[in-house]
Amino acid sequence: MVLKNSADEFIGCNDHTLVIEDDGRRWMTREPALVFFNKKEWFNVVTMIRNNGISHYCNIASPYVLDREALKYVDYDLDVKVFPNGDRRLLDVDEFEEFSRRWNYPKDTIEIALQSVREVTDWIDQKKGPFSTEFINIWYNRYLELAKRNNTQ
Repeated sequence: MVLKNSADEFIGCNDHTLVIEDDGRRWMTREPALVFFNKKEWFNVVTMIRNNGISHYCNIASPYVLDREALKYVDYDLDVKVFPNGDRRLLDVDEFEEFSRRWNYPKDTIEIALQSVREVTDWIDQKKGPFSTEFINIWYNRYLELAKRNNTQ
């Protein structure tokens, strides 16, 4: 469900949504998740709202493009996961390095991706944007209101 679509930001929420991986594997999300995209940032954030707390999965990726077909971005396979207790982990460094070589990522793209890890980490530390409790409450409550109104909950 689209919650916000402005010139620079896209915020949505999904719940029990089908995900199809690039290898064809299919699975269903188990909990509501807010998704945050900003056209100026080289990362996007999936905030999973679980019974045991809030988790974030941050994809290091190109800024998004939204057209008639879909919301699109290039995922650079480098991710930061934030656990409900606040611990975080940098994931898939080996994949990023392998694909950087395989697909000859330009040097500036590699530098931007690595800088984006630092930037998203700063956002996490500052509880900025999708990492703030206020942001999560506002947008998740908006989703619940719309879902109830649309009888899709």
